[in-house]
Amino acid sequence: MPLEAPPAPDSETLTPTLTPTRDDGSALDQLDLSVIIVNWNTRHMVGDCIASAMASLGTLTTEIIVVDNASTDGSTEMISRRFPQVHLIANDTNRGLAAANNQGMRIARGRFILLLNPDTVVLDDVLERTVAYARRHPRAGVVGCQVMESADTIQRTCFRFPSPINTLLWVTGAITCFPRSWLAKRASYGSWQRDYECDVDVVSGMFMLVRREALDEVGLMDEDYFVFAEEADWCYRFRKAGWRCVFAPVGRVLHVDGGSKSTEQASVRMYVEMQRGLLLFHRKHLGIVLWAMTRLLLVTSMAVRTLWWTAAAGLGIGKQSAHKAKQSAAATRFHVTGQEPGG
Repeated sequence: MPLEAPPAPDSETLTPTLTPTRDDGSALDQLDLSVIIVNWNTRHMVGDCIASAMASLGTLTTEIIVVDNASTDGSTEMISRRFPQVHLIANDTNRGLAAANNQGMRIARGRFILLLNPDTVVLDDVLERTVAYARRHPRAGVVGCQVMESADTIQRTCFRFPSPINTLLWVTGAITCFPRSWLAKRASYGSWQRDYECDVDVVSGMFMLVRREALDEVGLMDEDYFVFAEEADWCYRFRKAGWRCVFAPVGRVLHVDGGSKSTEQASVRMYVEMQRGLLLFHRKHLGIVLWAMTRLLLVTSMAVRTLWWTAAAGLGIGKQSAHKAKQSAAATRFHVTGQEPGG
């Protein structure tokens, strides 16, 4: 089946569907779905994301909330001009992914809330299908859908909770080198093709449908996470409270480039933030001993990587050697001194 986004609708077509009103003009108290998109400097993608979501609403009563984390690329102006129906929150500073999602969730009125990445395009009728699936499964607190990298490639979304073993598999490159081995299966469901329903540890944050009742019980995202591991923390809390986290391939979205441009723009900081998030998860949920083990593993591996990639860069080996050396050095500095790189 070709990956074709629905045609972009015009504003007049969508006005009755987004944030519907009563006969007297007042807003309905609760909607079927609230779509929350956090944007940071992805003007070239977020417009297509919003348009595709709007074109795929079907019979759902829906609102779309975009939280912009102080973009400097004209994102807010474009959204205001093209999508006046969208509820736009423009932050003065980059508050991070968890905090921005929370801003949207605090005002959301949907029975279900969808967290959607700005670098995705909604395909088919995935919104209606995923909501219908959640309605049929009342203990499904979080639901993810199938994510496509291309017309015939399913992205390996969803993963297991962080742990010292999974961190070791990551820093040694075992998952990348042996993607179909039991090692990869241990860390990221490596042998599962994402073509059938499965309960998972963590539903990937690029498409997370959350039930209102589950959210009310578990609470919002932990804002101590800036970006990375916030969805792992959230899913851990949902599962601990007895809610299911489910992958259900009832519909599809397209991940436009296989990775967010917003994170590429500050890749050194994001590399460090990923490790900070891992350590925060360990300390919060797994205890001081496993946190200390993971911290020692990270600082050792980052120091070795710094030496390796610095030498490679000096010898002119590899186009990315200098950048990888910079990433590793920043991570080592963070683990030793606590100093975080600038955005």
